[in-house]
Amino acid sequence: MKMSGNTILITGGNSGIGYGLAKAFHAAGNTVIIAGRRAGPLQEVADAHPGMAWHVVDMTDAGAIKSFAALVSRDHPALNVLVNNAGIMRMESLAGDTVGLDDAEEQVAVNLLGPIRLAAALLPMLRRQAGATLMNVSSGLAFVPFSMVPTYCATKAAIHSYTLSQRRQLAGANVQVIELVPPAVATNLMPPADDGPPTMPLDVYIDAVMDILRREPDVQEVLVDEVKPLRMAEATNQFGQFFDMINRLPEH
Repeated sequence: MKMSGNTILITGGNSGIGYGLAKAFHAAGNTVIIAGRRAGPLQEVADAHPGMAWHVVDMTDAGAIKSFAALVSRDHPALNVLVNNAGIMRMESLAGDTVGLDDAEEQVAVNLLGPIRLAAALLPMLRRQAGATLMNVSSGLAFVPFSMVPTYCATKAAIHSYTLSQRRQLAGANVQVIELVPPAVATNLMPPADDGPPTMPLDVYIDAVMDILRREPDVQEVLVDEVKPLRMAEATNQFGQFFDMINRLPEH
């Protein structure tokens, strides 16, 4: 991936990792478009970074995604990078007499169907560019799940698998497919807690990601040091150790 001169669409670009990436890519000399559910926060970010564009899209709505892709294609014909970053995390209880599905279904819609639908709508455009990049954001929890957010972890594991297939099918199609695998990062999605796992400061994480992209333009997985133990847990025969550590029962 080249680091400047791109036109980059980042979903969920008004907060968290998406916001950090939007600022970093904008500062590096790219045209950045951010998208999300609420106009106010998007406009606030864009106003603070002259030249940044924004659009509202509901990632749970297949029709809205299709219309949004058509709008982006019309208004930003040079688009050559899509960052599928939008995601939500919900705590779920599976042990009660009744298990609610609303949170699970919303996470599947946003975290999994949303990226699949948006990539499908924009890939014909991306393939026409001289060089394009599709970046999907998964999670270290795709490899070692945190049991309190089961659907979130499952959607990120699915994104990892889907990205592997995308990369293989698009080999030779002028589209580089990158998986961004964050550790626990201090964002609204996963705020730091005194009794929770340590979180990596957002600005430190973004700096590390940008450094990897600069040093390794052909990278397939962006792995900062902090996430490598989870990503490699199966290969190093440490899955059980990390799973137990992440899911340690509270002491009474």
